[in-house]
Amino acid sequence: MDHESAIPQSDPFSLFEIWFGEAKASEPNDPNAMALATATPSGRPSVRMVLLKERGRELGENGGFVFYTNAESRKGEEIRANMHASLLFHWKSLRRQIRIEGPLEQVSEGRADAYFHSRPLDSQIGSAASDQSRTLADRQIYVDRVEALRERYEGQDAIPRPPHWTGFLLTPERFEFWMDRPNRLHDRRHFTRDENGGWDNTLLYP
Repeated sequence: MDHESAIPQSDPFSLFEIWFGEAKASEPNDPNAMALATATPSGRPSVRMVLLKERGRELGENGGFVFYTNAESRKGEEIRANMHASLLFHWKSLRRQIRIEGPLEQVSEGRADAYFHSRPLDSQIGSAASDQSRTLADRQIYVDRVEALRERYEGQDAIPRPPHWTGFLLTPERFEFWMDRPNRLHDRRHFTRDENGGWDNTLLYP
């Protein structure tokens, strides 16, 4: 294996930024798409794709990754009951993956408001009209709710953020960076947060 091209021993946030920047240049769409895995208190898992919206060392006490959702959805209910999750980025064009695990906390009302109102008005309306994950008898019911809200807020640039629509910050305790290699001789580097807030890291067998 070419030592110089192996996954470096680096701060995981810095390494994430390098890989994310390369993904933004190479992925055809949604380089910020990530699988979000949650579980019930009894351990029943579920996973879905969401979009990373904020990231960095300055988020929270130890940095993190933020996504937004309807907190009354299935994932929202699972998060409320078990405030831990796992993220997975898979960039097929680069043949790379990053896994991130850690506890969750809800973002502030101000941060949720700011992000909600940064979205296009139609996206705000679509979110406000949706009872996400609930049974929908007919799609027209949802369409009618969207149209009713559009008429109600016609001429405005923003609508009130629904109180159940919010964001969650995942504070990493573990990172794993995975790089494809021929003959399945893949590179894997694993970071775990130490008791002083730094990072221990090691290679893993593929």
